[in-house]
Amino acid sequence: MADYEPLRDVEEQLQTNRRATRVASLDVFRGLCVFLMMLVDYGGSVFPVISHSPWDGIHLADFVMPFFLFIAGLSPALAYKKVPNRAEATWKAVLRAVKLFLLGVLLQGGYLHGVNSLTYGVDIEKIRWMGVLQRISIGYIVAALCEIWLTCRTWRQGGFFKSYFWHWCIAFSLSAVYMLLLYGLYVPNWQFTAPALASSLSPSNDSNVYMVRCAVRGDLGPACNSAGMIDRYILGVDHLYMKPTYRNLKVSECKISDGQECSPPWCDAPFDPEGILSSLTAAVTCIFGLQYGHILADLQDHRGRLTKWSLLSISSFILGLLLAFTGIPVNKSLYTVSYMLITSASAGITFCALYLLVDVYGYRRLTSVLEWMGMHSLSIFVLITSNLAIIAIQGFYWTAPENNIVHWIISRLVHA
Repeated sequence: MADYEPLRDVEEQLQTNRRATRVASLDVFRGLCVFLMMLVDYGGSVFPVISHSPWDGIHLADFVMPFFLFIAGLSPALAYKKVPNRAEATWKAVLRAVKLFLLGVLLQGGYLHGVNSLTYGVDIEKIRWMGVLQRISIGYIVAALCEIWLTCRTWRQGGFFKSYFWHWCIAFSLSAVYMLLLYGLYVPNWQFTAPALASSLSPSNDSNVYMVRCAVRGDLGPACNSAGMIDRYILGVDHLYMKPTYRNLKVSECKISDGQECSPPWCDAPFDPEGILSSLTAAVTCIFGLQYGHILADLQDHRGRLTKWSLLSISSFILGLLLAFTGIPVNKSLYTVSYMLITSASAGITFCALYLLVDVYGYRRLTSVLEWMGMHSLSIFVLITSNLAIIAIQGFYWTAPENNIVHWIISRLVHA
């Protein structure tokens, strides 16, 4: 029996090495995404500077979605590094994406009525089909299918770009189709129905139908962009996000005050920032993260990983800035190519910093809370950012629904 003791020691050492080589910065980065989402959701009303930009421009909240997409794209490079059965791997990836999409519809489709209501339920004719988890699921399945079917594993000796040539082709094709549709589609006049709009224009009839006049091509404003037109035709105007951020535009457009003229009708029209057209460039962010995963999986030394990650991030960031200066606005709602490049590069730079801090220098205690949040990111999203935890707590009240602990805490904070 003594002869087998060294073998046990070797096996235990190998298991220890596998645990030690786990890239903790992946969980830390994912936890940082969850933390930022909670910060901007609950703190954006108090500090508007960190909330979403009303239209063009970029604030802290506008980095959250690309960061999630980046890490969602990075994961398939590790999960599908070796695929013995492509059909089985495809089925698992599709099933996972469908589950995530349906969960997003449940959480953000209007079924839950928020912290101010103890009711639930949604009219199928007005359910919102797109949302945060839905967009992540779309980006994830694109990255997963690229990794499963379009990775030329026999080319690894030929270099990084040769091995993943088709991934870059998909990313370029999605960006090209996006640009073609965004600038090339003609947007006619359109109308929508809404009750009691504060508009300078009168309804076109007695049923509160409001007309938005466009008849343009290549417009990137809130009213007449082709992304909104595609969503209205395919999803239906009643299935879009009812509180778009462009309602917070400055006084000259949507934000009005007493004594001024009413805002134009499109200010009250629905618009989905996670719509169909912008999902194309959102998927490119996942492909960008996928390449980071390839570097992580193929290279073993820290210096080599950090060098390639930095070059990829810096070059993408510079390209995004050049496109922004040439007239392509940095716009989260449209998920423009310049926005995609800048935010994807920012995600890469942030991941580099976390990798250096956590996996190279070993400061895991400093980020232990973020690491835990990253390991339970989906559960935290469901319970906290979708207000399910708060709704569950305030479901217990005394005599009247208003007498619950959530309202008590809020009243105490207000009177403090």
